Amino acid sequence: MTKKYLAQINIAQMKAPLEDPIMKEFVDFIDPINALAEESPGFIWRLKDKEGGSSMNIEVPLENDMIIVNMSVWEDLESLKSYVYQTVHSYFVKSSKRWFDKMEKPHMVLWWVDAGHEPTVEEAMERLAMIEKNGVGPEAFLFGKAYGPDGEKL
Repeated sequence: MTKKYLAQINIAQMKAPLEDPIMKEFVDFIDPINALAEESPGFIWRLKDKEGGSSMNIEVPLENDMIIVNMSVWEDLESLKSYVYQTVHSYFVKSSKRWFDKMEKPHMVLWWVDAGHEPTVEEAMERLAMIEKNGVGPEAFLFGKAYGPDGEKL
């Protein structure tokens, strides 16, 4: 059986362009937060722009240029949860209303991928659409309603 890793995408609608002063704190910490992710136990891969930096400049296939994307792959659910909620990254989760508007559609999804697979933004957008259309399930789920790589509910 092929080893599975956990992929995640989250998209966010910015309150202002990246250059706007309202976004300064968020923008100033993108590189350190990305470095923290890459040094965290269980980290496998993250989406980067053509220069190998942040994914903030990658276009999302939506009709809104104020949407930014973050996508990564982790060894398991516990590793990702630890990074998101038990490191300085949690400050940015708790403070997200400062920089981002509430989204009406699903903006985050988790799913399992084969080891070595780097998911595409298009693939991730399909997973977001699955949650919107069908709710959570083994193919597209959330932290609070997670499934294991075997498809079993956790």
